[in-house]
Formats: sequence, C-alpha cells, structure tokens
Amino acid sequence: MAPTIFIDGEAGTTGLGIRERLRDLPVTVLSIDPDRRKDREARLALMRAADLVVLCLPDAASVEASAMAASIEGAEQPRLLDASSAHRVSPDWVYGFPELAAAQPALIAEAARVSNPGCYATGAIALLAPLVASGIIPPATPLTINAISGYSGGGKSMIADHEADGGPAFHLYALGLEHKHIPEIVARSGLTTRPIFVPSVGHFAQGMIVSIPLHLAALPGRPTPQLLHETLAAHYAGSAHVSVLPGRPEERLTGEELAGSDRLELRVHGNARLGQAVLTARLDNLGKGASGAAIQNIRLMLSL
Repeated sequence: MAPTIFIDGEAGTTGLGIRERLRDLPVTVLSIDPDRRKDREARLALMRAADLVVLCLPDAASVEASAMAASIEGAEQPRLLDASSAHRVSPDWVYGFPELAAAQPALIAEAARVSNPGCYATGAIALLAPLVASGIIPPATPLTINAISGYSGGGKSMIADHEADGGPAFHLYALGLEHKHIPEIVARSGLTTRPIFVPSVGHFAQGMIVSIPLHLAALPGRPTPQLLHETLAAHYAGSAHVSVLPGRPEERLTGEELAGSDRLELRVHGNARLGQAVLTARLDNLGKGASGAAIQNIRLMLSL
C-alpha cells in the first residue's frame, strides 16, 4: 500500500510546490476540504489517517499543529515534516539537510520529526559548515552574509505586488539584523559568532544567490581559494543535488538561473594574490530552498 501524506497548508506557495512534486512519487496525498482547512477536527482526522504530515504553515500555526499531532495516541500518530522555521534549532527535531553530514540521511530517515531548512540558510550552511568543520574558518570568525532572492519568497502579497504593479527592481530588508534564519545559520554551520546577514529581493520570480566575502589573509594559515574549493568539493562528492563548480573571474551570476530546479551550486571566487575570496551558493528559493528540499526529506522518511 502506498504511504499517505497530508499537507497541512497545501494552498500556500511551498505546499503547492510539494503537492506538484509528489505527483512523481508512489504516495497517496490526502487533501482537506478548503472550507474546513482551519477546522481542528477535520485536520486531526487527516493526521490520524496519514503516515506523514507536512506542515506548510506560519511558525505559530506550525507549533500548534505539531502539538495537535502529538496529542494523537498510539500507531495513528503520524511523523512530521515542518517547512516553517519554528523547529529548525530544536533539539527534538532532526534538521532536514541531507548533505550536512554523512550521518544526516540516516537520521532523517529514522526521525519522527524533521524540520525543513530555510532557503537562505540552505545556501549559507552549505558553504560554511564544511569549512568550519575542517578548521579553515574558525567558529568565532565575524562574517557578513549577503543574499538576494526572487520575490516569490515573500509570499502571496509580495508576488501580487510584483506581478500586478511591476514592483521595485531591488530592495534590502530585515535591516534590524534579526532575520529569522540567523539562529539556524549559526546553529547548523558551527559558528559561535552571530554573522551580519543582509537579505534582499530582486524583481525576478524565483531563484537565489547567497554570497559570503572572506579575507583569507585573516584566517589561520592563510588558506588559498583552491583549498576552499577542494574542501567543499570533497564534502559534496557524489551528491545528487549539490555541485561545487569553478568560480571563474569573468563569470556573471544571475539569481534566476536555477528557477524550477532542485539543485544547489556552490562556487569559490578567489584572488590568491590579494588574499580574498567570495563564496557563492545559487539555488531556487522554492526548489532546494523549500519544496525540493521537502521532497528529499519525504523520500528519506518514507524510504522511497
């Protein structure tokens, strides 16, 4: 019998993306009557009937929904995959980034509760975690992380603004320096010093670039750009979703290049003579940054 999945919050951007991708998997998707999507008893009934519940809800609603699922007793209690940021640093939830470490896929496969990574955090952690773990970047290093995302990451209101009225060409936001992905980046990359994170939105629908400038001469041993590239390439060798590509000086990176893809591209753009480098991660904020990552986790959790 095919495993059953209930997407709580199916009508949202991430939920719709997951539902679309599930068409290619041998699963049965349970859908709620749109008129009852906030009906607690209707949601509980579908949770009881599902093997896996995917939460595509705002943070507070996700916390409430996970408590609802926990109230179900016995064999009917479903496993959970949360696409919100509510549980990404919780010790009671497994972090759903399979490429984080060699043991991560097995942890995800066995977990009762998995938290899907954030889009910006996916790019930042993919770049930083191997370099911190290897000792190239000390955990206490002060860093600045810059990022630009397509406007689809802003939800329905931002999508409507850009598509109806044209929208701004570019804008910075979260200038209070408290973006909700920062705790996740710190916890999962191994940093001990909170980075300065400067996100922005461009006038394109889907796609993302995360970039991290480095003063190599200020790091222990003055690592070369080649060493950074080799360290990342070794960590992600054999990955089906993450590629480590050469960072060519003449290259121009555009954020929308991977729109519609579930891939993640990492590059080290460096100048050994100057002792400087820029790390970049390019992905689709709705793909590997959201729905595509959820499908990776669903495959692992349901042994598909």
